[in-house]
Amino acid sequence: MAIVMEGRWRQTARWLLILFYALGGVGHLVFADAMARIVPSQVPAPHAVVIVTGVLELIGVAALASVRWRRAAGYAFAAYALCVWPANMRHAALDLASGTGLPLAYHAPRLLLQPLIIWWSLWASGAIRGRRCLIG
Repeated sequence: MAIVMEGRWRQTARWLLILFYALGGVGHLVFADAMARIVPSQVPAPHAVVIVTGVLELIGVAALASVRWRRAAGYAFAAYALCVWPANMRHAALDLASGTGLPLAYHAPRLLLQPLIIWWSLWASGAIRGRRCLIG
């Protein structure tokens, strides 16, 4: 097995991503009922989907911490971030329409940062190697 040297920035970004998704995974398990309410209606068994995605996030965290599975976890987390975007948009729409949920100050950055989370997952895991962004 080859040892891959990585810079401090990438290593720090990976450990922050591990923390980010570990908190998300635990959150899916602890707050499953609340999260099930924002799952788009086209998704069957929303409560089960929330539980399963929480468990998968925790498995992904373990994979991201390993050398062998790190890149696969990066691709998986990037795909996951893309796939949950509709739920995040639904959450924003529900909260803003009712006026009783979280404010636009929470939802706007969350939605705008989704592409950054996708890139972060790919870069921190080593799935993309360069310092340049995907553009150019």
